[in-house]
Amino acid sequence: MHTFHLGRRVVLAGTVATAAVATLPVLQGRAQGADSGTGTAAPAYRWRNAVQGGTGFVSGILVHPSCRGLAYARTDIGGAYRWDDRTDRWIPLTDHLGWEDWNLLGVEAMAVDPAHPNRVYLTLGAYTQSWAGNGAVLRSEDRGATWKRTDLTVKLGANEDGRGAGERLLVDPRDSDTLWLGTRHDGLLKSTDRGARWQAVSFPAAPSATGQGITFLVAAGRTVYAGWGDSDGTAGRPNLYRTSDGTTWEAVPGQPTGTAAKVPIRAAYDRHTRELYVTYANGPGPNGQSDGSVHKLRTVDGKWTDVTPVKPGGTATDGSTDVFGYGGVAVDACRPGTLVVSTNNRWAETDTVFRSTNGGRTWTSLKDKAVLDVSETPYLKWGGDKPKFGWWIQALALDPYDSKHIVYGTGATLYSTRDLKNWAPQIRGLEEASIRQLVSPPTGEAHLLSGSGDIGVMYHERLTASPSRGMASNPVFGTSTGLSLAAAKPAYVVRAGWGDHGNGAYSNDGGKTWAPFETQPAVAKEAPGPIATSADGSVLLWSFGTANPGYRSADNGATWSKVASFPKGAAPIADPVDPTCFYAFDTTTGTVFASIDSGRTFTARATGLSAGDSEFQLTAAPGRTGDLWLSLKGNGLYRSNDGGAAFAKVSSCHAAHTLGFGKAARGISYPAIYMVGAVESFNAIYRSDDEAKTWTRINDDQHQWGWTGAAITGDPRVYGRVYVSTNGRGVQYGEPA
Repeated sequence: MHTFHLGRRVVLAGTVATAAVATLPVLQGRAQGADSGTGTAAPAYRWRNAVQGGTGFVSGILVHPSCRGLAYARTDIGGAYRWDDRTDRWIPLTDHLGWEDWNLLGVEAMAVDPAHPNRVYLTLGAYTQSWAGNGAVLRSEDRGATWKRTDLTVKLGANEDGRGAGERLLVDPRDSDTLWLGTRHDGLLKSTDRGARWQAVSFPAAPSATGQGITFLVAAGRTVYAGWGDSDGTAGRPNLYRTSDGTTWEAVPGQPTGTAAKVPIRAAYDRHTRELYVTYANGPGPNGQSDGSVHKLRTVDGKWTDVTPVKPGGTATDGSTDVFGYGGVAVDACRPGTLVVSTNNRWAETDTVFRSTNGGRTWTSLKDKAVLDVSETPYLKWGGDKPKFGWWIQALALDPYDSKHIVYGTGATLYSTRDLKNWAPQIRGLEEASIRQLVSPPTGEAHLLSGSGDIGVMYHERLTASPSRGMASNPVFGTSTGLSLAAAKPAYVVRAGWGDHGNGAYSNDGGKTWAPFETQPAVAKEAPGPIATSADGSVLLWSFGTANPGYRSADNGATWSKVASFPKGAAPIADPVDPTCFYAFDTTTGTVFASIDSGRTFTARATGLSAGDSEFQLTAAPGRTGDLWLSLKGNGLYRSNDGGAAFAKVSSCHAAHTLGFGKAARGISYPAIYMVGAVESFNAIYRSDDEAKTWTRINDDQHQWGWTGAAITGDPRVYGRVYVSTNGRGVQYGEPA
């Protein structure tokens, strides 16, 4: 595991994702059925994930305490899932959320009712910033098969710091109709009608402007405990409260203080010994923690005991300081005094799960003898020889019916064991990648190449299994920023991204294997951007943001030269037929530029187009020269047949966010067009077989996946097959049923 991977996750989850969604238009009304809109009625499409196997931060696992084999998982940007014990798969529960609800794909907390196994509750909301919408509560009486929704008046932060804490939602142990909801900035909320209505209730601590608020709610018998994340670690500002009557809250006496106990992260109650175990850190995590501890409270007499397995701050094996916090905690429902806790943000020694069978007096690190089998998800080797036990371990669960069945989450997967030694991902069905680029080659073994946040580029030789080669290596990337295939030489592919041993690479075998560019512009390390290859693979153009010029290479990356006339920050695209032609849309001025000398110089063509949004996309139709399509989001779709000299608005659609092409329908010469956009007043996924004269909606209300505006492409070899990027649900691909 490379440290840049963590860094890119933070950038993607915060800065980049924020920029991506902050300007999304909120269109009125919800998406309608597949037969709505001005296009024709769609034949049924079957939608599935292109399997990668996790790839994102699993922030919480909740095992039902009284129903064998029933569990739920939450993610920071990819929704919630239910474990299906019959098929050994996770079932997505929130794919029905559409564009107007993009912020709700972040799941802040989950709750189950021990007395009613079919009831489950979710609190949704990824960001608390002003540009994000308010949170919502989903409640279900059938384990998430159907939902009722209540919109909140407060914001939640499922993709912010502290997202691995919790759960912040709880069914009251005295009354199944009563629920508690802890918020980050708005105190404590309470519902007395199973989540239908909520009101603020008194709580003895006041949130700070940028704090965490309530970090968890947990039942210990009939008492409810609440962790408070806005303390400073001193006795005068307690961070653990409780209520025994559901009305009055008080600070828990004698609680630990100091930097190592500043923020309570998670808690678990051993009903046999009546002891509450609490993990702490000096920050909310999952990143940024450097100290932490584990304490237990004997609830019958109020005695506290420090049971920390290993104190942070020692010397790691590489000579660095061994800094970390503590994250997950789970108790064994069958064996008194048996529990597991996890370290978090421990980069020098790698995070671990500790297990105790005597109430925390002694501990065993399960990492030390762990055998990891990632044959089903090879990307977890991160381009190396073997996987690591994990990082960002805050989600941790222990099966109440099997003392040796432990599951923990990482920044990329869920690991599981049933013998305390052999571990493998328990991740089937759970996909959380944020996809940035999609390429479907016209030839070769793979029908799909994908570029995403955190895991770079993948070569999908099969859509139903995690790529056998794992993530592209030599070099390994965190977030991919560019992916391009030479139209007339499809075995040649180039990619760009955030890497620790180079930021650009090329492949001569369609993306199976890679080699880094011999050199790269100095700016590439700090600002790698989109990259394009000419139709014949002879020229590369690389963009580096609005503060830097573009660069050109005519020798496969051995040397690079500035292209002063290239519009700064634009995404270059190559003409798919003429190898001397490139195009770029300057989103800051609304101007299309073109080059007819293999990228040496660019000149302005069409001007006066919509400007000011970096997500506007220019696309070239395959097999044709100068046939350009411009997606301007809510400003509509435009087309040029003369290489960008002039554009005409396409009247058949209201909005276009991203556009791609696939194999033409039988008897039709022009490629099928796939679009994420709006034919009427809502965003959906459409196909046109007649050059955008008419459109057919091909997704439905149960398959929306929040924001899908980054990329879309059809398959040039399979008519009707389309690949859709999501911002948290991986690659979705659809085919006529």
